[in-house]
Amino acid sequence: MKRSPLVSVLMPCFNAAATLAAALESILAQTLGDFEVVAVDDGSTDATAEVLRAFAARDTRIRPVFAPHGGIVAALNAGLGVCRGELVARMDADDLCLPERLARQARMFTDDPLLGVASCRVRFGGCENACAGYAAYVEWINGLLGHEEMALSRFVESPLAHPSAMLRRDVLARYGGYAAGRFPEDYELWLRLFAAGVRFAKHPDELLVWNDPPNRLSRTHENYGVDAFYALKSEHLAAWLRANAASWPEVVVWGAGRVSRKRAELLAALGARVSAYVDIDPRKIGQRPGGVRVIAPDMLPAPGAGPFLLTYVASRGARGEIAAHLAARGYLEGAHYLHAA
Repeated sequence: MKRSPLVSVLMPCFNAAATLAAALESILAQTLGDFEVVAVDDGSTDATAEVLRAFAARDTRIRPVFAPHGGIVAALNAGLGVCRGELVARMDADDLCLPERLARQARMFTDDPLLGVASCRVRFGGCENACAGYAAYVEWINGLLGHEEMALSRFVESPLAHPSAMLRRDVLARYGGYAAGRFPEDYELWLRLFAAGVRFAKHPDELLVWNDPPNRLSRTHENYGVDAFYALKSEHLAAWLRANAASWPEVVVWGAGRVSRKRAELLAALGARVSAYVDIDPRKIGQRPGGVRVIAPDMLPAPGAGPFLLTYVASRGARGEIAAHLAARGYLEGAHYLHAA
């Protein structure tokens, strides 16, 4: 057996023949040469296997794994089982690595021995007009660089792109790899690692082209739907509140609309008690949906004098406006409130 490489690139592939060659070429063009590519063919029915075999014959760093179709979690864990690198870099078969990606992310671990997960800014590879939601999401995650920023934002959405991540292999082993369930496997992993105290960082350079094809799992599979996201994040948010909010189980929810109340009901099912809703619509002030009073923002108590506040308003720009209002009142994110939508 040859010496273990520094980096194992873990890439699940399912019916990826149309994009796989470009993805592999982008890895072979890396300035860091000390890597292997563990490419797991998840029972593809197209020419994926032939593409992998051709690249493996050309470069011994390409190590195909052929498995019966079991889905992305099974493919990821099968690949993890044969990864030999100290670091594991995720990669999808329809994305592209920029040449410095592996070198710059690996350097982050050398510079910070306590680092567990290193991501990077990503370049959006779709049509910004046709895929405006994904483009806005890329802009949002690219604005979150430090551990605290990502940790505080994790109950809004996944604060990093899965294929942009590089992790210490022993961190993945210590916390059980990828879990299967009716939830997005990447978001569940990040929430689990944040809860365990694993440190995250994000390189300020764009090191990955994150493409947005119409058949992306996050567009087509129920595990990546809105309901699955909120069910998962509610479980982790409830656990965070139990450990960090002195007012637990009492909370205040900013957002009195039907959707916000539906999200808050998931948290209530986990033991939370909503003592008030906050809304800026004067027509809602004083109403009592479900027996809970709706108050105006100016009726919130001083920071720390009332229950912990959660914002469940997801409309574009709303988080910034709410954060500005709360900052003017002396509220601190993480100490007195969190965004949860």
